[in-house]
Amino acid sequence: MAGIELEALDDMPWERLESALGHYPPKEMRRALRRLALKGGAATEEDCYPLFDCFGLGTGRVASVATAALPFVVALAGDPGMGARATLVQLLAGLSEMAAEADPGLVDAGWHEAWRLQRPRIRELFADPLPGVRREALPLAEGEGALLERWQAETDPTVRLPVLLALGTAAAGSAQAGLVGRVRAVVTQALRTDGPVMRVAAVHAWAAFDPPASVRELDLLVDVLSDPAVRPQFEAIWYVPDIDSAFTREDVVSWTAHLLESVPRTALAFVVRLIGAARRNGDALLCRAALDEGWRLLVVWPAAASALLPLAGALLAEPDDGVRYRAAHLLAVLGSQATPYADALAALLDDPGEDEFFEGTVGDHARWALTRIGDERALPGLVERLYAPYRGQYSRGYGSDEPRLPEVKDVLAPLRAHAEALLPAVRKLLRDDGVGGSLTCCFLEVLEAWGPTASPALPEVVALLDDTRYSLHAVGALAAMGPAAESAEPAVRRCTILDFPGNRYKVAWAAWRLGGDRDAALELLGEAVLTEKGPLYGPVGLLGDFGPAAASHADRVRHVMEHGDSWLRLRAAVALWSITGEPEPSGSVAEEYLLPIADGGDAYGYFFEALRALARIGTVSPAARAALRTVQGSDRRLSTYRDYRAFLQDEEIRSAIDDVLALP
Repeated sequence: MAGIELEALDDMPWERLESALGHYPPKEMRRALRRLALKGGAATEEDCYPLFDCFGLGTGRVASVATAALPFVVALAGDPGMGARATLVQLLAGLSEMAAEADPGLVDAGWHEAWRLQRPRIRELFADPLPGVRREALPLAEGEGALLERWQAETDPTVRLPVLLALGTAAAGSAQAGLVGRVRAVVTQALRTDGPVMRVAAVHAWAAFDPPASVRELDLLVDVLSDPAVRPQFEAIWYVPDIDSAFTREDVVSWTAHLLESVPRTALAFVVRLIGAARRNGDALLCRAALDEGWRLLVVWPAAASALLPLAGALLAEPDDGVRYRAAHLLAVLGSQATPYADALAALLDDPGEDEFFEGTVGDHARWALTRIGDERALPGLVERLYAPYRGQYSRGYGSDEPRLPEVKDVLAPLRAHAEALLPAVRKLLRDDGVGGSLTCCFLEVLEAWGPTASPALPEVVALLDDTRYSLHAVGALAAMGPAAESAEPAVRRCTILDFPGNRYKVAWAAWRLGGDRDAALELLGEAVLTEKGPLYGPVGLLGDFGPAAASHADRVRHVMEHGDSWLRLRAAVALWSITGEPEPSGSVAEEYLLPIADGGDAYGYFFEALRALARIGTVSPAARAALRTVQGSDRRLSTYRDYRAFLQDEEIRSAIDDVLALP
């Protein structure tokens, strides 16, 4: 039996206490503590999980049951006979952090006194015989003096390294010049006398309170991180509290790149030098890690392309699958800039190489890269290959900040010029898998983007008008086909849709665009705009398509432009211009959404819609021109996405800026 007296545990009036979570009543806290005590040395991390639940970590609330249980947890954590002591110390660190950050009204009145009474026993954990316990206790240090004392006394490198990092964090949050000076002396000594991994940690600690340190020590960082002989040493000693496993050399590469993100040119130099060393040493793992950091840099900083593009082109020939995968993806997102490497990409179309953490093959990314370049060698089998990951399922798993396969629409929609070659495959999939198929709506959106060139698919699209899952997408595709789809107008009018007013408006509008009754459609849409209240105000954007014929509704459209939300204001601005033929006040409304981006804002969706509106209206003020030139000359990616979509959105926005600046 470990650590606590079961009689004292049972004597606690648990039924009078309050828990943080209703489905973990106080009696569950007693049961969890009892189980741990009885398991003693056989207790594992998993045995502690019920205890974490009972304390309600993450709720921001320290309940009275936590105050009552605290002495028992401290006793178990300090008992040499307990088998899960490091995990229990993690729990104490989490409780300390939650109590410090919580709203005072959500912290039990007795908690702080209970913690004060336990401080002597908590301090004993810093000198515990087990390195893992000492390491997990570091966040419980009260005052920088305790960390400095631990640094002087500590000999185990798996504790010494996180102490060094903790000292850097403490100095960063301190206003005491004396403390900063003492920490600087510690990291300076570590840089001079410790081993290579500890020297890298010293740079990290120094950079916490003096960010330029990572720039000054760039040579050291590159030399150590690129030395294959040092790589195993990272996994031997680079531990931090609350993380059970050690950091790999590749983890530290990523962490180090983060130190340099405020100085992108230095960050780029770091990446380029690591890739160069990795190629010389045949170090595929380092090359992968450096490419990942180059990718993250490129996502936000377009200028990085000048250095990364030729490296990615050269890395297409590397023997490691993961390196080729990343290189092909990088070239794909760069689009036309990758044209010099088209032949090398074409040679990889059938490359089955994969990366264990990412989806798709090297060949998939090479094929996408060729479509971005406009190379027809990507077209044979393209649609089928894009469909393959969805066969028999409706979604894919991926992270939103990593290299991944693009969505099917993002690949096919820009290929209108090649629609004739791609349509047979799209039509076949719509016939074979159209009803209930995982990509039916996506293919309909692609056909809509292709417009009149998609008209050969008319039969397949019409066949979907009676299925409410697809009918509105089908209506949009037919309307985009224009006169070539006029024979579908009766079917559009009779299509099956969900009973929602907006659906009826779109159908009426599409039927008119396909040769139907203009007056009937105008009456329906105009009445909706006149009678519907905010926030929707009816189909204002569709009403603008009727031009001067909708003149009787101009005042209402103006009202929506003045009182709607941002999306509606922009749509109403274009509609008002279309109805009246007057560029003002529509142009001024659109220009309102340009200036914030020039000042560093990131509302890129509104910005793009405003650009499209101005391109249609056909005028732009001198102030707006100046703002657009500022944005045009910026060195940032014009997107809040952090995956391939950042490049697509940036290209789309920059093209729209060019269109507006070309206006007379």
